[in-house]
Amino acid sequence: MANFNLIINGETRTVDVNPNTPLLWVLRDHLKLVGTKYGCGVAQCGSCTVHVDGVAVRACMIAVSTLGNSKITTIEGLSEKGDHPVQKAWLEVDVPQCGYCQTGQIMTAAALLEKNPDPSDFEIEMAMNGNICRCGTYTRIKKAVKMAAANQ
Repeated sequence: MANFNLIINGETRTVDVNPNTPLLWVLRDHLKLVGTKYGCGVAQCGSCTVHVDGVAVRACMIAVSTLGNSKITTIEGLSEKGDHPVQKAWLEVDVPQCGYCQTGQIMTAAALLEKNPDPSDFEIEMAMNGNICRCGTYTRIKKAVKMAAANQ
């Protein structure tokens, strides 16, 4: 075990874990930030997406020891009041069905719009590719991303 100081949602948090522990389990089990979901465990579904230094990454595959002074943002830290443009668009378009993949979808969309505030349909599809929605709400997801882009 080792102590790690992580900057999560703007706060420094200390955890005592095995250096190989994936960030996902540090967030969920040690810090009780359960908005980030476990989906597949092999970085294929996108449910565990968080931002590391503004980049959307899969938390299930990142060892806590590799994070250093990186700034980590989870769904809980995206917006204090849940009023990020992507979150608002998600509700307006009524994207979720089961909702399980939504935190990963939202975090991926927010990272896209941070880099590219006016993405084309193709750019949205490419950025969101790899975020699996078992309910098949991909059309609504794209519509919500476009709405969020227009309302930033």
